[in-house]
Amino acid sequence: MPRTPRVIERDGIYHVFNRGVEKRKIYMNNQDFSRFCISLELFNCEEEADFWSFLSGHYKDKNLNRLLTEKLHEFRKKKLKPIVEILAFCLMPNHFHFILREIVEGGISKFMTKLGGYCTYFNLRHKRVGSLFQSRFKSVPIKDERQLGVIFNYVHTNPVELIERGWKNFNVKDYKMTIEFLNNYKWSSYGDYIGESIHPFITRRDFFHDFIGNTKDCRNFTEEWVKAKAQILSDDDRIKTIFLDLD
Repeated sequence: MPRTPRVIERDGIYHVFNRGVEKRKIYMNNQDFSRFCISLELFNCEEEADFWSFLSGHYKDKNLNRLLTEKLHEFRKKKLKPIVEILAFCLMPNHFHFILREIVEGGISKFMTKLGGYCTYFNLRHKRVGSLFQSRFKSVPIKDERQLGVIFNYVHTNPVELIERGWKNFNVKDYKMTIEFLNNYKWSSYGDYIGESIHPFITRRDFFHDFIGNTKDCRNFTEEWVKAKAQILSDDDRIKTIFLDLD
């Protein structure tokens, strides 16, 4: 049967997510995480980046890190027009979450299709065949300010599950350790929102800074969420329906 057409509205904001087939890991090590983060930046444009062909031609070069840095700097100087606004992201070992704004018609679908190229890299690197992702990506429209605030924190606090399994249904056992872990987690946009500048070129942060406040406000907003999260979720069944069990 043909797939149901996906309806994505221009200027709409969406929670976009997917996970590995059979819940398998889609990032095996830091190199995989880094490769995907670079893809988020390079694939967010109409033009086809020649970065990966360049990489394959210099894969064994002893100066590869320097060459990559120079190539990325060259790409950024072009200031190519993006096809989506990446407002936030979080990568977990077997799934990912994005908050995206549709800024050109079909932009989110096109961006996610381009990101699918990561599967080719992953299969070659890890000597496997077949699909990497469970299905086509899921997208949920963000309809009001309350939902917007919840999804900002939901996405950015996902990594807590790595140190406190099942914490979403209970209060965290060690609040200080949890906050420290979130502050140091490299594979999300949270660090950039609280002033750590980990992936400054991936996201557009003006929107959430206008909505939440400055870096200190963003930090406080999420830390308060960690304290009260179990109560927030139990109080609002409608908000709960936007979440998918991706553990």
